[in-house]
Amino acid sequence: MILVTGGAGFIGANFVLDWLRASDEPVLNLDALTYAGNLENLATLQGDGRHVFVHGDICDRALIDRLFAEHRPRAVVHFAAESHVDRSIHGPGDFVRTNVEGTFTLLEAARGYWSTLEGEEKAVFRFLHVSTDEVYGSLGPNDPPFAETKAYEPNSPYSASKAASDHLVRAWHHTYGLPVLTTNCSNNYGPYQFPEKLIPLMIANALAGKALPVYGDGRNVRDWLYVGDHCAAIREVLARGRLGETYNVGGWNEKPNLEIVHTVCALLDELRPDPAGPHARLITYVADRPGHDRRYAIDARKIERELGWRPAETFETGIRKTIAWYLANQDWVAHVQSGSYREWVERNYGERRA
Repeated sequence: MILVTGGAGFIGANFVLDWLRASDEPVLNLDALTYAGNLENLATLQGDGRHVFVHGDICDRALIDRLFAEHRPRAVVHFAAESHVDRSIHGPGDFVRTNVEGTFTLLEAARGYWSTLEGEEKAVFRFLHVSTDEVYGSLGPNDPPFAETKAYEPNSPYSASKAASDHLVRAWHHTYGLPVLTTNCSNNYGPYQFPEKLIPLMIANALAGKALPVYGDGRNVRDWLYVGDHCAAIREVLARGRLGETYNVGGWNEKPNLEIVHTVCALLDELRPDPAGPHARLITYVADRPGHDRRYAIDARKIERELGWRPAETFETGIRKTIAWYLANQDWVAHVQSGSYREWVERNYGERRA
């Protein structure tokens, strides 16, 4: 059995679903079910004995200790995190608690459990920490992509909290010998992504005939990674990654935000045309977010060289799959767009009208 934290969120749920499609090894899934955690993401696993769900907090040491003792997982895959930059600007405390204190609690519980193992059980145990490219800071237009050796320069409360968690994971390996692995990924997109992030927000708003808010001049560049490719990379790192190493996971798809929005609009014009006119008419420029990093780009050559992983999807194939999924799952979108979600969107974007 493996223990997955945050397995009801966007990337975690995709990982759990992919894992159980490819393997009969059970998953112990721990999630606090905060606003972005959603059991509807896992509806297809209802009644599947290979999936054991526990509603709980990674900061709850007694719970974590009990789960290790009862289920004896061979590995931890740690997704659980607060992950939205805008939310971290409005409320950084939640990010410090979950991303820093939660990772510390999980590391200490894993270390305590691992220290009791013997022989082969101890040799095969792994703690895989899933992180972000945002810890590396911002790139200029002609700078080389982030390599694993790039110095950390986090610029938001979110990225600072993730950088802190990365440092804790590294320290627990070098000080205590805990067998850890770290992945730093670029911007994910795909099914089940909560519609506060760029791509699902644009899809949901466009279908509803609402404004498509674009920060600043829309030229902030990100490297886009289809979530299914990310899940495949994590499986490879868990299986064959070198202990204590970091692996950058990217899609080799650098694109400015405005191009992403226009691509979404063009595909919706094709797949779900609006009688009122092209969806691009809804693009609205709003005041930029504070400290908005200009460019991220991932150098993913190390994971290809050592583990043979490359993304299977281009941006063109991945974004078409993504939009098709959202069009086919409008009930899911409606359910996650609760009153609290609408209040958040108004709070974050209503003040930025420009």
